[in-house]
Amino acid sequence: MTEIHSKARIRWACRRGMLELDVLFMPFVEEAFDSLSAKQKAVFQRLLEADDPDLFAWFMGHQPCKDAELNEMVQLILNRVRV
Repeated sequence: MTEIHSKARIRWACRRGMLELDVLFMPFVEEAFDSLSAKQKAVFQRLLEADDPDLFAWFMGHQPCKDAELNEMVQLILNRVRV
């Protein structure tokens, strides 16, 4: 799969059913995804496989993400929003 097709699929996966998640994911993909390492890109793709209620809880701080890699990606995204 080419990089363009892969990124298009990732953009599509970022379109969630919750506006709160869309406003986190879409700018992150547009502004930061290309600069991630291959491992970070794989972790981000795995993050996108999580259910919306879990993602919402992790990003809003209602519940910690128990997966260390996913939690690191959540924190990376949140830190970009705070800047």
